Amino acid sequence: MVFSAVQLMRRGGVGATGMRDVVAHARAPRGSLQHYFPGGKEQLVNEAVEWAGRYAAGQVARFVAAMAEPTPSGLFAAMVRQWTDELETPDAGSGCPVAAAVIDCAEDSESTRTATAAAFAAWTGPVAQALTDMNVPAARAEALATLMVSTVEGALLMARAERDVRALKTAARELGPLLDGAVGTGSTGSTVDRA
Repeated sequence: MVFSAVQLMRRGGVGATGMRDVVAHARAPRGSLQHYFPGGKEQLVNEAVEWAGRYAAGQVARFVAAMAEPTPSGLFAAMVRQWTDELETPDAGSGCPVAAAVIDCAEDSESTRTATAAAFAAWTGPVAQALTDMNVPAARAEALATLMVSTVEGALLMARAERDVRALKTAARELGPLLDGAVGTGSTGSTVDRA
């Protein structure tokens, strides 16, 4: 049911994802909702967001393992490609379930705000570690991981609005050199950080 909630949230957001829809999508008995999710829809959304964060973290390891010579730009290109490939399919229209939960619920539900923040942390942590493993200094790797994840999320929103992957492809092309330029550097790259 958690996986079904993720898929439905990706397509229509949290508001359009009803508990009955989740049960139907999961082909589960109706009574199972109350049994597994006594906290109702909020609990289900929070567990779906947690699952999505773990999934994104796992994808980072898969992307790095698939590269013959891992580079920061290669990792970012793989993160972007996951979405461009999906959005270029005939029945495209899916987005990030974590972003959907932020947009639809995080303002009104502290538990969902906390769950979404944790999901983003679950994703950015492995990205930062992968960058560190590619010889990006740790302090810079954390900042770049945040930049990478937030850029993917923003470009994904634009791509869905435009029904075109232009924003995603532009992000990968333009951010790649900056990411690769951080390998082996000791500077934070930001005058704001030094101020």
